[in-house]
Amino acid sequence: MNIAILGTGYVGLVAGVCFADAGHEVWCVDSNPDKITALNAGKVPFYEPGLDDLFQLNRKRMKFSESIGTTVAKAQVIFIAVGTPELADGAADMEPTFRAVREICAAATEAKILVLKSTVPVGTFRKVASFCKEHSKFEMEIVNNPEFLRQGAAIEDFLKPDRVVIGCSGERATQAMRELYEPFVGKNNKPILFMDNASAETTKYAANAFLALKISFINELALLADKLGADIDSVRAGFTSDSRINPAFFSPGIGYGGSCFPKDVRALIHMGKTHDVDLKLLKATDAVNERQKTILTARLSERLGSLKGLTVALWGLAFKPRTDDVRRAPSLKIMEELFLNGAKIRAFDPVAAKNAKEACRVPFEVCDSALSAATGADALLIVTEWQEFRAADWRVLKTKMKQALVFDGRNLYDPAKMKAMGFEYYGIGRQIRSVTPG
Repeated sequence: MNIAILGTGYVGLVAGVCFADAGHEVWCVDSNPDKITALNAGKVPFYEPGLDDLFQLNRKRMKFSESIGTTVAKAQVIFIAVGTPELADGAADMEPTFRAVREICAAATEAKILVLKSTVPVGTFRKVASFCKEHSKFEMEIVNNPEFLRQGAAIEDFLKPDRVVIGCSGERATQAMRELYEPFVGKNNKPILFMDNASAETTKYAANAFLALKISFINELALLADKLGADIDSVRAGFTSDSRINPAFFSPGIGYGGSCFPKDVRALIHMGKTHDVDLKLLKATDAVNERQKTILTARLSERLGSLKGLTVALWGLAFKPRTDDVRRAPSLKIMEELFLNGAKIRAFDPVAAKNAKEACRVPFEVCDSALSAATGADALLIVTEWQEFRAADWRVLKTKMKQALVFDGRNLYDPAKMKAMGFEYYGIGRQIRSVTPG
């Protein structure tokens, strides 16, 4: 099948590479000329584990262009995977989506299947269908096919999905989508869930909002555990052993970030407001998450008093491991607070330093290793749970730091072992805090 994918970000390029791997001819389109130049030169423009290898393997079935018009005529199915950035009021900016639809309608010479792969507000399919009916001479079947890809595991998630959600009503579109996705779900015995468009649109928001809620729930519970003297790891093991409660995403930390959870929670809140439904649970989810991003700096200040002139090391800048994405990452909020309190910041991240340098509004020093970041530091903050941080040589680190003081925002280490090695160690919800201001 000939496929066009508009947008070569995480969703679009991963989809394009995986469809090409299944044997389809894929045209990828992006309005950013630098991305297209890079892709035509064989370079993936962002970091995602496994993507480059699969890309190189399937380049012969992929083409890249800045022009929607030249690709629409060749494609039977057109995926729209452009960005839907958050506006100031929490609503999604749909201008890029409708710009793409407008160009598709202008260029089409026959009926097409348009697939909304981007996360779009519920009801978008109706607006797109109405727009196509008015601006195209040919029938456009509108499909909603939300993505459920985890950054850092996107290739695996696409090739071996838990489920594929399809919102459509026409038989032609149903058969085309079944043909496209059967190779991915058939061998793993996973379902393709066909439903109406509005239900498919809502499913995407429901999934992300619920996962965000789980994160905020465990983070709020961890704060209480600290006050009560309870251990959050024991509490989590106790309540998630209930067969009705899935333990995934119940990991206490310093809040979620990235391009999906914050934006989708706020978009759903905005949709509720638009339809006179006050989504109080999601408002609380968002508020708890924003508070959680301030926990490390608050506890650091409580322990040391003034941070003016002190050196603070950060391990991790990406919002999660295995990605270079720093959108709404806790690290950005933490570094801003440290800077405003007069601290000098030294940071290391395996892949996200360049993006963090561009995104952060305050200056910080980028280091070339975890050890160099911690050298001379008055305190070390663990911000992203990169696997390599788990194997840190703490005996060496103790000799390099000014103070053996660690605030672990991801609960990577055993408090008893850290104490035995001479470190003053603070996790999230794992021990009674009794600190003395510096």
